[in-house]
Amino acid sequence: MDLMTLSALLLAGALAGVINTLAGGGSFVTVAALLFAGLPADVANATNRLGVIFQTTISTRRFAQAGHLDHGLALRLAPATIVGALLGAWLSTDIDVALLRQIIGGVMLAMLIIVIVRPQRWLSADGGAGVHPALRHLAFFGIGAYGGFLQAGVGVFLLMGLSVFAGLDLVRANAVKVLLVFLFTLPAFGLYLANGLIDWAPGLVLAVGGAVGGGVGARLTVWGGAPLVRWVLVGVLAVSGARLLLTS
Repeated sequence: MDLMTLSALLLAGALAGVINTLAGGGSFVTVAALLFAGLPADVANATNRLGVIFQTTISTRRFAQAGHLDHGLALRLAPATIVGALLGAWLSTDIDVALLRQIIGGVMLAMLIIVIVRPQRWLSADGGAGVHPALRHLAFFGIGAYGGFLQAGVGVFLLMGLSVFAGLDLVRANAVKVLLVFLFTLPAFGLYLANGLIDWAPGLVLAVGGAVGGGVGARLTVWGGAPLVRWVLVGVLAVSGARLLLTS
């Protein structure tokens, strides 16, 4: 691994840690960095989970120390999310690499529209008390399946779910989000590892940057810096999505 690749992975990991903790979508940065490092799309998609584990470990601890983490809610939502993630991870281990690149690129550009068009409509707390528990668990099963399959952008869907189905404000939603991501990423990572899809060297470099970024992102969320990430996401989604679709 040359110095340029090493630096790119460290910076991508740190940036992704901040973005993932503030809102979501940081894996668009890290997957693109892993592809730049020469990893096949399926290996990049799997190896990215190592950085996610490091990020969420640090950011969960920061949120808990600040008193913003609802452990009970996270643990109630975790079973459905984890089962969905395992299903999604299993589906992604048997897919054509070129098709996976197209899926990642397409999702990036779709998420770009979501980020641009009135993001506060779903980032703000909006009740959730009247939602039937079965519907809530079904929604988080679906979010988990997406996260296990692709990971990139799952934080945005989790924020939507925690706002619509649980009525959390942005800071508390972010805290529960990072714990849920940690919980469902562990078994998904194990499945990828068992299938030989983890490239440890770039994954660990990415993880070091992600650990730093996760801590910074948690602090920025508590301080009210989440709106800033919207414009970062716009650039990342537009450039990376177009690049993947045009080079597939």
